[in-house]
Amino acid sequence: MKKPYKEMSYHPMSEKLVSILQAKAQNSNPLFFRVVTAFYLGLVAAHMRASIKGWVGKDNIPINVYSLALSPSGTGKGLSTTTIENEVLGQFKEVFLERTFPICSDMNLEQLAVKRANRSGTAMEDELAKVQKDFISLGSLLFSFDSATSPAIKQMRQKLLMANCGAANLIVDEIGANLSASVEPLTTYLELYDKGLVKEKLTKSTSDNVRFEKLSGATPANTLLFGTPSKVFDGGATESLLFELLEMGYARRCFFGFAKASTKIKNQDAKVVMAQLFAQEHDTYLEHLADKLGMLADAVNMNKVILLPETSIEYLIEYRMDCEARSEQLLETANLAKSELDHRYFKVLKLAGAYAFVDGSPEITVDHLEYAIKLAEDSGEAFNQLVTPERPYTKLAKYLASTKADSTLADLDEDLPYFKGSKNNKEEMILMATAWGYKNNIIIKKIFTDGIMFLRGETIEQTDTSKMLLSYSGDMTTGYVNAKVPFEKLNKLFQLDDHHWINHQLIDGDTGNGYRDTRNCIAGTNLLVLDIDGTTNLSTAKLLLKGYKAWYYTTKRHTETEHRFRIVLPMNYTLKLDANEYKEFINNVIQSLPFDVDTSCNQQAKKWLTHKGHIEYTEGDLFDVLPFIPKTSKNEERQALLQSQQAMDNLERWILNNTGEGNRSNMLIRYSLILVDAGFTFDVIKTKVLDLNSKLADKLDEVEILTTILKTTATALAKRGNP
Repeated sequence: MKKPYKEMSYHPMSEKLVSILQAKAQNSNPLFFRVVTAFYLGLVAAHMRASIKGWVGKDNIPINVYSLALSPSGTGKGLSTTTIENEVLGQFKEVFLERTFPICSDMNLEQLAVKRANRSGTAMEDELAKVQKDFISLGSLLFSFDSATSPAIKQMRQKLLMANCGAANLIVDEIGANLSASVEPLTTYLELYDKGLVKEKLTKSTSDNVRFEKLSGATPANTLLFGTPSKVFDGGATESLLFELLEMGYARRCFFGFAKASTKIKNQDAKVVMAQLFAQEHDTYLEHLADKLGMLADAVNMNKVILLPETSIEYLIEYRMDCEARSEQLLETANLAKSELDHRYFKVLKLAGAYAFVDGSPEITVDHLEYAIKLAEDSGEAFNQLVTPERPYTKLAKYLASTKADSTLADLDEDLPYFKGSKNNKEEMILMATAWGYKNNIIIKKIFTDGIMFLRGETIEQTDTSKMLLSYSGDMTTGYVNAKVPFEKLNKLFQLDDHHWINHQLIDGDTGNGYRDTRNCIAGTNLLVLDIDGTTNLSTAKLLLKGYKAWYYTTKRHTETEHRFRIVLPMNYTLKLDANEYKEFINNVIQSLPFDVDTSCNQQAKKWLTHKGHIEYTEGDLFDVLPFIPKTSKNEERQALLQSQQAMDNLERWILNNTGEGNRSNMLIRYSLILVDAGFTFDVIKTKVLDLNSKLADKLDEVEILTTILKTTATALAKRGNP
């Protein structure tokens, strides 16, 4: 294509309407409204029997649009369709049904009567009476309908053929609940899409299915299917049925809008919302648009032929070729995606025709094609999301994260249609949900009460190191100020004169009136603080925690012989824990460390005094908190591992559990240097290093240990003056 798709524009009139619908619905996602608007513009063109001349084949192509739009509850689905039908299309509908359709049908019925009279040699007046009687027996024309049977569609087509006017428009609301009941009409609509034709079937003539004279001609059809994703993707029959319909041909026929999560605009000022909801300019535009579309209902616009000039043909062919090239890059198993891409150009052609008709253009311009291509590309992205449905375990993880209450297995059985199968199947789903959650910032906890397991899901946020949560004060207890400080600038806080700080924010801390008490701590911390009180040398701690981003600063009681300092590490996730959970979390961390830490660190409101002492900064990774969160499977795995390593000391466990592929040599060197720090002799260090190496899953060669690790050890001992 000559122009990148991202640089193309949406149809101006359509996009203005979309923006108004967004404002009225307070929805930040325009795609749902775009595909709905496309449907209604197609409906206008189809009712007026607009067609396209100039594409492959001798027959004109009827203009019609199929749309499938899914969006969560409360995002304006009903509001948008009601607004368009009542405020935008109301005038068109009135003029069409009360004037245009009767005029056109009367003219065509007379022509039918003349043909019959000439064919049979009967009086024209007699034939006209018969034709009019048949026409009336078919019932009133429905501007649109929400359900149908095949016989009913046949009768509606017969009426439309006799009138040579109007279209069959199927609108199904809440498609998830109504899909099974709509299979019959939707199957028929598969045939109607391309040229408005359907194969005739021989059926018995009954009161419900009257056999009329077969008439040639096309009856354009439009369909809009919309609803909530959760009702469609139920992991059961409805979801399977949707995919069957997509495979049968709806994938290539529909424009798609799809939003999994709510896109409601939140946290706006009430005045802003009021201005959007009651904007006079919006009402004025809707009135203007209603007038414009109302004029299109005039009989003079009936059966308008929109030309496709050579420049537009060439442009459309280029687009088709590009779509086919992209389709070839897809895996052969991606049948639906390939089908949608291969036929995307045809949807574009029909929508461009609708745009040309409502614009009053005699031809489809390159601009019209680009408007349609822009929406088709958005639709394609939505379609790819739609046909990649969430696995049941993904849905389970998201459900547990979204619900505020703890859930039992019985609750899940009752609430979730996809939580089914044997006990083993359910346990496996929970396990997979837990694993998926860890990769997607969702923690699933198991809580046991009276022998009953409760599941709780919590969404955690990745830490922004430019916003470390804390509060500080010049007083031990009162006057705490909440702050969000870049981690790299925490040294300014640590070295203030006689200040106290905690790694939580406090109620009233935003106004500088925070009172340091556990009950006032706001759940949410992203700083891990370790207090070392003479149990480990600073150099040893730095060596052990090498590779982590951290601050080290000494306290007032620090001496050369008894090192007293604090280690402050940014956590990779911000954890919202209550006092008991926080205590358990810190205890888990302390348990895993190879050096002693003051256990009072586990108090949520624990305060630390600032001090202008020695301070150091190290660059590296954020501390991974996932293995230490209480009541999670990762913590259970960690505890089981520690249990199996009871025979080892803390240092051995730490080295062993932090050694993996690519860092074995570095970790053993680190281990040996810590032993040097501790005052061990070369022979003792050699024995310990070789012993620890033997416990590694992937051991190093003894030659490498002797020539590399122990050589480094000997050099370090020599510098210290040790043998």
